[in-house]
Amino acid sequence: MIKRTIEKLLSEKLFKGKTIIVTGPRQVGKTTLLKKVLRDHDFLFLDGDDPFVRTQLTNPNTKEIEAIIGNAKLVFIDEAQRIENIGITAKIIHDQFKDVQLLMSGSSAFELRNHTNEPLTGRKWEYNLYPISYEELEKSTNYLDARKQLENRLVYGFYPDVINNPGEERDILNEIAQSYLFKDILVYGNIKKPEVLEKILRALAFQVGSEVSYNEIAQLTGVDKKTVANYIHLLTLSYIVYPLTSFSRNLRNEIKTNQKIYFYDNGIRNALIQNFNPIELRNDIGALWENFLITERLKRNHYHRLFTNRYFWRTKQQQEIDYVEEKDGKISGFEFKWSPRVKTNIPANFTQTYNANVTIVTNENFRDFIGVW
Repeated sequence: MIKRTIEKLLSEKLFKGKTIIVTGPRQVGKTTLLKKVLRDHDFLFLDGDDPFVRTQLTNPNTKEIEAIIGNAKLVFIDEAQRIENIGITAKIIHDQFKDVQLLMSGSSAFELRNHTNEPLTGRKWEYNLYPISYEELEKSTNYLDARKQLENRLVYGFYPDVINNPGEERDILNEIAQSYLFKDILVYGNIKKPEVLEKILRALAFQVGSEVSYNEIAQLTGVDKKTVANYIHLLTLSYIVYPLTSFSRNLRNEIKTNQKIYFYDNGIRNALIQNFNPIELRNDIGALWENFLITERLKRNHYHRLFTNRYFWRTKQQQEIDYVEEKDGKISGFEFKWSPRVKTNIPANFTQTYNANVTIVTNENFRDFIGVW
């Protein structure tokens, strides 16, 4: 079993006076992780997928909650987003049962947050769990084995089942894409045209690494720009894609409002366009490499609690920096090239204007960028 980076952090947060919430996409191992954190403890497991459990935990009073908890000092509510008004129930447990540690997991970020943000303000620690990170893969195997897998991971991604079942990657990814990917959005997002949602996702998959035009996607899918924006917002909240906005501060000719859209997993992106060709037969290796690196950096920053602002930079004259980070007032730029032999020109007006260093990240030095130390 691949050890998750935040396992130790979650263990250290037990019985520190706050509810622990783990959210993330379906099938990334949230339940497995929390059960592992609790493996040396007796705990009460309540499954939000169970209709009886949902009924019992919907709007119970304090006496009813006391009966459900019994003598348990650890309570784990799985798929908590399925339970109506779970935030109020969690607040009662937190406030009235001071010696009980509550943990909750949820696959649907927007629904769980809608239910928990206000009632649990100041009462919770919340963490995201993503597909396996390259750091987790290497530390659970070794440098050579992980490095041998790099090209496969660019194509098939990092979902646990995909990594653990070599040879079955396509079937697993297609099953995730068809059965799990849209489940929460269709249940909670009031989506009236699921076929449009799929078209939008495919359009985004082909535009990884490029600035996204909502007008262009609207024309491709036959819906209005507002619908496109709403659907992309739901896809973001359900951990399928995430945006990167443009960096602009000093130069008049900088692009100021555009954004790029990336996928949390390369395998899901490739399943949507049904392209599992090996690296040497692809014309989108640049997009795959960029998506991989920015997503791995996101995982690294979240798991190690490194708080930064994230952007891309481009001018109207098409000068660009693939990725920009701002931390404690310092600006750093990064250019992504799969091959170290490709010549890269760094725009001087970026480095001089922002007093920034720009690092070129290739398949030879990427481990530093994604935090494998």
